[in-house]
Amino acid sequence: MSTQTYPQVGPKQPFIPATRLQQSFAAPAEKRTLVWLAERTPLRINSDHLTLMGFAAQCLAGVCYALSRWNRYWLLLGIVFLALNWLGDSLDGTLARVRNCQRPRYGFYVDHIVDTFAAVFLMGGLALSGYIHPAIALGMLIAFLMLSIEAYLATYTLGQFELSYWKLGPTEIRLLLAAGNLALLRWPTAKILGTQFRLFDVGGVTGMVGMALMLIASAMQHTKTLYREERIS
Repeated sequence: MSTQTYPQVGPKQPFIPATRLQQSFAAPAEKRTLVWLAERTPLRINSDHLTLMGFAAQCLAGVCYALSRWNRYWLLLGIVFLALNWLGDSLDGTLARVRNCQRPRYGFYVDHIVDTFAAVFLMGGLALSGYIHPAIALGMLIAFLMLSIEAYLATYTLGQFELSYWKLGPTEIRLLLAAGNLALLRWPTAKILGTQFRLFDVGGVTGMVGMALMLIASAMQHTKTLYREERIS
């Protein structure tokens, strides 16, 4: 019979939430709007309901992209689901703060693991839409996940959670996607240097390059900061 013993779990250590850094273009107006909405949200609706709504809406936006392969007007319904995704994903945390019922560890974990699964649905739908090369959609997903990993590592090591890069955050990305959906109805292709490309191929490659540059710049900056803070004498 084994006599191996295991360490006892000690008392729960106090948790200090990371400082949220939101410096996107839409942040000031968005914050005022979210607080106004949170103050008027019925008490029977809580943050978990909003998180679930945001997740379902982003998944359904991906379904709309996939269905737009056969009928382009699904792109319009996709915009509605992108708006509902913004509402659920952005309002859940604000609602918890306004009601003073925050669960910082639970909220941080659930919010971002849900975002990860939802991103797979969204990019998967785009890949099936016929409006973008599947390899570019996959590249955008990989770039997003790598940038997310960098943000989460910085949150843990520096105590600062960056919600935007170069004045661009999730809200601006949704607005760009919605504008892209409208543009696709009129201009599914774009001509560059005399060559026709799919509009979303151009946008997707631009997005990948932008996220890659953000990732490299942030990784270098955070590495430099951590090196200075933990310099070996």
